[in-house]
Amino acid sequence: MQFRERTDAEWKEYWTQYWNKARELAGGRWDSILRTLAPSLTDALNQEGKRHVPCPVHGGTDGFRVFKNYHESGRAICNTCGHFHDGFSVLEWVNCWTARQTVEAVMAFLTGDSSHRFAEPVQRQLPPKKEAKPTRSNDEKRESLNKTMQRVVPMSHPSAEPLRLYLARRGLAPLKSPSVMFHPRLAYSDGDRITGFHPAMVAVVQSATGAPVTLHRTYLDEAGCKADVAEAKKLMAYSDDLKILGGAIRLMKPGKVLGVAEGIETAYAASEGMGIPVWATVNATMMEHFVPPDEVELIIVFSDKDRPSPRHPRGHGQEASRALVGRMWAMNKKAMAITPKGEIPEGQKSLDWLDVLNRDGAKGFPSFEAVRRAMLEQVFGKAA
Repeated sequence: MQFRERTDAEWKEYWTQYWNKARELAGGRWDSILRTLAPSLTDALNQEGKRHVPCPVHGGTDGFRVFKNYHESGRAICNTCGHFHDGFSVLEWVNCWTARQTVEAVMAFLTGDSSHRFAEPVQRQLPPKKEAKPTRSNDEKRESLNKTMQRVVPMSHPSAEPLRLYLARRGLAPLKSPSVMFHPRLAYSDGDRITGFHPAMVAVVQSATGAPVTLHRTYLDEAGCKADVAEAKKLMAYSDDLKILGGAIRLMKPGKVLGVAEGIETAYAASEGMGIPVWATVNATMMEHFVPPDEVELIIVFSDKDRPSPRHPRGHGQEASRALVGRMWAMNKKAMAITPKGEIPEGQKSLDWLDVLNRDGAKGFPSFEAVRRAMLEQVFGKAA
């Protein structure tokens, strides 16, 4: 008898069957699996999808919950980190495991086979728990959003000088956008307690279908600096029956070519630097799940260059942009991600395209033709 290494095709078949077996065995047993392999999820599991709890990864007060049918699938969602479509993805995320570590841990638990050894979950040091706020109804959330919209004015309004100063300080000229407005005196809350009132840039976040979902707020002072508050940028609470993932802040009318960046200011800078419409996805998680309008044929992703972290060893911005590009090609849309050149400045968490605009001007951006050529070379090779 001769022993030989498995071929790549045989290994692929082996792992496909292994995953299928794990999914089959895990169905309907996710409560016990998650309680055993991820004790940090206990609070959420005890709520059985009825209420939100602090995120087990980054803390907070009420951003995380499991779905009501989590026993079957293990599904969960965090308002910041995103949607996890099954228990395997939840375990990868919360324990910082690889896919292989995750499936082997689940199989070890389900079969009692000690040969499936798995890594210990990463122990996270979370901020002290804050007392959870009373849950607001969807009607109350809509009323709060509508009251905010009743007080906003266009960026060109005389009272919007703090917003124009803020953009000027960031190296940007005021751009006409119906999605970005100014609020002269917006309440700032720490938990359920209002701690002050500040000028604010207010932007409408729309779903993938174009429906308004919520408002993004950037709190300012009268001199056009960010307000001295714990979180100068915040999303307002929105109705549970609306879906924010896939959406964006639609800063300008799209064409066949559309750019996407994370922040509003970065999107403005990218549009100025390359002369194309650019939308803001708010954060890296939403960028990864962005869904463009049907008429868009080419998406240029203006990636943030983020420092590596244990959760995101290649940088969250770079990983999200790479994931979005892959999804776009799977949807038969052309896509290319571009990342700023240069080192991340000391003391900063990232380097973005607004930094490039302020450092190099428009010449720091590639031409549209250069991006198109790079995309073709990436797909078809240098002969394209």
